[in-house]
Amino acid sequence: MMQWELSDAELLALDLDLFSTDCERPELCEGDGGHTSSRSTESCCTGHGTAEVTCSANEQSSNQQNVSEQESDPLCEGSSAKRRKCDGRIPLERFGRKHLSVTDLSRQAWCEQQVVYGMELPHIQQLRDEVPVVKAGSCLHLARELEVQDIVPINVESREDNWAVKMLNLLSMIQFLQAGERVRELPVFGELEGIFVVGVVDELCYNSKGELELRELKTRGQRTYPSAAQKKSHHLQVSIYKLLFEAMIKGQLNKDTITHHLHLRTDQPLGSEIRVHAQKVGFTINTFGDLLDLMLLNLTYTEIPSIDTMKIEYCYQADASVIGTEEVSFEEEWVKSELKHYSSFWKGQREAKGVDIEEAWKCRSCDFADICEWRRSKAEEATQKNRANQCK
Repeated sequence: MMQWELSDAELLALDLDLFSTDCERPELCEGDGGHTSSRSTESCCTGHGTAEVTCSANEQSSNQQNVSEQESDPLCEGSSAKRRKCDGRIPLERFGRKHLSVTDLSRQAWCEQQVVYGMELPHIQQLRDEVPVVKAGSCLHLARELEVQDIVPINVESREDNWAVKMLNLLSMIQFLQAGERVRELPVFGELEGIFVVGVVDELCYNSKGELELRELKTRGQRTYPSAAQKKSHHLQVSIYKLLFEAMIKGQLNKDTITHHLHLRTDQPLGSEIRVHAQKVGFTINTFGDLLDLMLLNLTYTEIPSIDTMKIEYCYQADASVIGTEEVSFEEEWVKSELKHYSSFWKGQREAKGVDIEEAWKCRSCDFADICEWRRSKAEEATQKNRANQCK
């Protein structure tokens, strides 16, 4: 159990009514957390739909090396904040990230400082990813995916192969959506606020009215709805999916954007297993550039409609029973405002921000509470304020 630096008396002095009794962790989106994977084998399908794609072991190793070098630099000794200032690079460069996941952005809505610590101390984040509640959620997502598609492992030989799998999966799903069928684990990606963002949509299907519906599955360790704070991050997540998906089907993706952000080589020959799988699903390609052109052409001339409704289904992990389903309204101005704010951190335009004092209850379940400099500074501010008030 993490210890608070604010005593119960100090918490009461800060107005207890502002605090929630909810004590939850931000939920992981199993489909988006690509930067936590160390697999060198990717997933394609032989049937309806496709599987999620995660980054390669080489890319993960590079990310960890960047963090390790930063922490061991003798010129940047001291607190994490001092090391960050000493580094001088923007966060995207400091963490070796060519792109962000939708989960990265939605986690910022819970606590931005927690996201930073998760990248600076990846071994702690990886331990958290192994806890039973997270694994249980992943299993439920996988079970649903297998209801509509078969997963086939594909050996990849390069970063271009990694992205080729995503694009082949997307091409397969476009065909099924055009035929009016349901797809799960649909990859989406594109540029938002100058940053390349990648995500995986749990499900797209057509409802009884013929509207295209986005459905997101959230698993819960208890048979209750999440707090308002968690719902905010969930709403942001599905709204970003909608922005990315609709930009893709409107032909707003272009080759230069993809290759520039991801540092991919269009003349790179694709691995043998990639080419064989592509032929099985009806595509003849040799280089990554061939596949990229094919994907962009299909997206430009696709007849898939925009997403009409978005729903989040909350499911109890213990028995997979449904707690309830919530419909999310798309508020474009709010989503774009949130994106502008959160992306400004990654571009080095401002420092990371922790939770506001009225949401300090989140710290009770945070793996980084004992080392959090933001939390410590807020505790000191509150203590000084209380002392000042007592002296009046």
